[in-house]
Amino acid sequence: MINMYNKIIIHRHESPDPDALGSQGGLARLLKDTFPEKEVYVTGEEEPSLTFLLKMDTVEEKTYQGSLVIVCDTANQERISDKRYNLGDKIIKIDHHPNDEPYGDIVWVDTSASSTSEMITELFMEVQDEWNLTEESARLLYAGIVGDTGRFRFPNTTAKTLQYTAELIKIDFDRTELYTKMYEKPENLVRFQGRVLQDFEMRKSGLGISYLPQSLLKECKVSLNESSAVVNSFSEVEGIKAWVFFVENEDGSYRVRLRSKGPVINKVAAQFDGGGHPMAAGAKAKNTAETKEIISLLEKECLQYSFK
Repeated sequence: MINMYNKIIIHRHESPDPDALGSQGGLARLLKDTFPEKEVYVTGEEEPSLTFLLKMDTVEEKTYQGSLVIVCDTANQERISDKRYNLGDKIIKIDHHPNDEPYGDIVWVDTSASSTSEMITELFMEVQDEWNLTEESARLLYAGIVGDTGRFRFPNTTAKTLQYTAELIKIDFDRTELYTKMYEKPENLVRFQGRVLQDFEMRKSGLGISYLPQSLLKECKVSLNESSAVVNSFSEVEGIKAWVFFVENEDGSYRVRLRSKGPVINKVAAQFDGGGHPMAAGAKAKNTAETKEIISLLEKECLQYSFK
């Protein structure tokens, strides 16, 4: 399909993380370096804290005519950034989340992959004699894998993950600079993290809970997207099984971020307009009452789970 089309537009999910941008940008760079005659674009809203990885193109609506659209790292259509994704001729979905919504003309989903960036690397490995891996595409794919594996600490890191990562670092790019840009935090975000550590609630069930109201975000000058940087702030607390962040939107609804060390949480997220992985998911809560419902369901999961 890629060989057939001369115009390719690559999307990913809203509120992008390193894997969303790494897979989107890594694939785009691979295609640009391999097929210089093709028009290849990346689109979606900008994430200011991650522009060091990738900046979006300006794509006019008429460009979609006769194009191939590829959507990376996005489980459901509601979360696709830039809703014009359905204006092209064909859609390819490439994702590592559970395939609860198999949209598109070609669906490639691999839930065993650590990240969509790992999948794009696998795609390259299949055609490495024909495609060109450069410093920039290797850097982007490496960043995506590092982001979704928590620097290779999470259990989604497999032998295949490390094998493909080894192939990427054969290309000479500055990993030290990349790590620095990915993980350094401005002073206001560090102080914000301190407030989170001070105020989170720990339940006897092993559930950690943190509410991030608009007043705190404004006081610390932290955006909704930037607040995701502290999602693992209290993950090392003894006895914690799962944790949830309720980040208040300006309209009083909440962006919900869920993480786990064992209890399956994506089924809870799916009940509240969300989804994701068994141990890392996102959802939405319309009001405080719905956050209480989420807490109740998460507590049940935590109480039923015991560490081996």
